[in-house]
Amino acid sequence: MKKISISLIYVLALFDIVVAQQVAERPNIVLILADDMGYSDLGCFGSEIQTPYLDSMAQGGVKMTNFYNASRCCPSRASLLTGVYPHQAGIGDMMNTRPYPAYQGYLNRETVTLAEVLGSAGYGTYMTGKWHVGQTEEHWPLQRGFDRFYGLIDGANSYFENRPYRPNQKLTIALDNKEITPPQNYYSTDAYTDYAISFIEGHLQERKTDPFFLYIAYQAPHWPLHAKPEDIARYQGKYMDGWEAVRQRRFEKQQTLGLFPSSTELSSLDTTIGNWKDLSCEEKVHWDERMSVYAAMVDAIDQNVGRLVEHLRKNGQLENTIFLFLSDNGASNETITNQGFTEEIRAANFFPASHPRSFTAYGKEGAVVSNTPFRKFKHWEFEGGNATSFIAYGPNYIPQGFQIDQPAHLIDIMPSLVGWADATYPKEFTGHIIQPMEGKALQAIWKQEIIDEDRAICFEHEGNKAVRKGKWKLVAEYPEDIWYLYDLAQDRTENTDVKDMYPQVLKELTAIYEAWADRVGVIPYQKLDKK
Repeated sequence: MKKISISLIYVLALFDIVVAQQVAERPNIVLILADDMGYSDLGCFGSEIQTPYLDSMAQGGVKMTNFYNASRCCPSRASLLTGVYPHQAGIGDMMNTRPYPAYQGYLNRETVTLAEVLGSAGYGTYMTGKWHVGQTEEHWPLQRGFDRFYGLIDGANSYFENRPYRPNQKLTIALDNKEITPPQNYYSTDAYTDYAISFIEGHLQERKTDPFFLYIAYQAPHWPLHAKPEDIARYQGKYMDGWEAVRQRRFEKQQTLGLFPSSTELSSLDTTIGNWKDLSCEEKVHWDERMSVYAAMVDAIDQNVGRLVEHLRKNGQLENTIFLFLSDNGASNETITNQGFTEEIRAANFFPASHPRSFTAYGKEGAVVSNTPFRKFKHWEFEGGNATSFIAYGPNYIPQGFQIDQPAHLIDIMPSLVGWADATYPKEFTGHIIQPMEGKALQAIWKQEIIDEDRAICFEHEGNKAVRKGKWKLVAEYPEDIWYLYDLAQDRTENTDVKDMYPQVLKELTAIYEAWADRVGVIPYQKLDKK
């Protein structure tokens, strides 16, 4: 795979000319979002997990190594859908309802969604999977521009059935605007793809000349660990070397793939993670089983991407389709504990992870493998929390076989889709003044029309905060609130704080963060109502 460079700009310019000659129609667009998947969990980003379809897309398209999300599920989805920062969309935290515009807990009407923009441009708009940006029906997908929807309104659920995991909690699986009950033999990853294919079939029959936009937000591989037996079987026993060994192998593969500068070092293990050799044989078997189920969940995503690809190929639509793939945050170190869970879920902790009635997670030991080579996890703004593997593929629209190392962010998806769809981003929509897009089109980033040093990307989630500008990254974690400065061109894994060496950079990036936080409505987390 070729890395992008100034010398390749001419090649990309020629590609644009060829595309203009070959393709008359606007492309179909498929946006695929994984949930809690770590940076290294795909084969093309270092994993031993079998992901041949996504690996093939990376090889035949664009692979971005410095792509960022918003480090947590709700904020990332809000930013992805609207092209603005999470606070500007009304979801600066989670779906907790608060009396502050940046923290109201659902998408506001001063934003437009990808579906609203593309629908206005004549696209059919469809979604399957996890919504998680508005719980009451007035904020569901069909009320935000989608023609059809099937999936989970909430944040997490069993993959085999619909059952709450906290007392007094209601979980909703809906078809369009109607709550439904999953059938027997249900597995959510498969079901989301089944409905996606069904929606596309209906679109091709009813709207033959119109392109479609499909957003699949897979719930996987978010806890609970649930996978089908035949998928689990392919991985059982493969993790008996322990997290240190698996992580080291992934890092070595990443180096072979050329994902990072040669100066990159594997980050140190979290200090709360023990040594594999100190575990009992029974504990090692239990960890191997949890990792096997997790791997099977990622494998199932790839299988379903393959099903969708083959369906589009069969219908003559593959060559006219763009695919984008990423994760909503880094891997999760969360565990399933007794606190706050129902009696049924507490009892499920006694089932092995491979049992369909289990309800467990792979914890920090699994997450540190998934996030190879980075430090920290989902929720933090270090690379382990907000860096994602990113793939763009489309035979007639996307440059083939390029690795892009320039930084990009969720906010860049909206202007990219507006460009591909020849759509118009509105200044006003349904009587509301709409905030302007915050991002830059990926097409321009790939051709290096966007200069790294001139662009700052900012982050804040529950007191964790960061700025990425050029090669620099400024990071702080809550409640410590001490800034650390890293030169990611030399130190992508954030091992060495260099703020004392570059006080002017520290001053500049701190000022950028403070101005951004004030502009988008960030409230310091210690002052934010936690209810």
